[in-house]
Amino acid sequence: MADREALDAALRLAVDEGVLALETGDVPVGAVVLDPAGAVIGRGRNEREATGDPTAHAEVLALRAAARERGEWRLSGCTLAVTLEPCTMCAGALVLARVDRVVYGARDPKAGAAGSLWDAVRDPRLNHRPEVVPPDLVGAEVAERCAGLLKEFFAHRRIR
Repeated sequence: MADREALDAALRLAVDEGVLALETGDVPVGAVVLDPAGAVIGRGRNEREATGDPTAHAEVLALRAAARERGEWRLSGCTLAVTLEPCTMCAGALVLARVDRVVYGARDPKAGAAGSLWDAVRDPRLNHRPEVVPPDLVGAEVAERCAGLLKEFFAHRRIR
């Protein structure tokens, strides 16, 4: 499941989820969880504005859906693909869920916890450290789409 084409395809699905977040005024971040065979077992998009829930980040919602689908909280062998680098909350959630790999399409220099600002997912003090696939290891087109979606959203908000 780690080949670049498969990871790019997963990120494109995450972008589709992120676009849906725009309908509720949420930051357009989307995520999908893939099982070891590459099948989507969880989807999520930011829903903080829609639900008033501060934990309703795309990653958390996708992990919850995947755990329900699997019938257990351990997501060993799974890949989380998300359009934006996970924050500390989401990084902690994916570590605790025992996700094997996280792939993200855009760096978050202000809150990223998978290498940009912090590196919570690879902290050697933790009992689980997933593989991290940053934007420079995915296709340029999909990485640009992930970053562009966010730039467009925030540019539009600044105009208002």
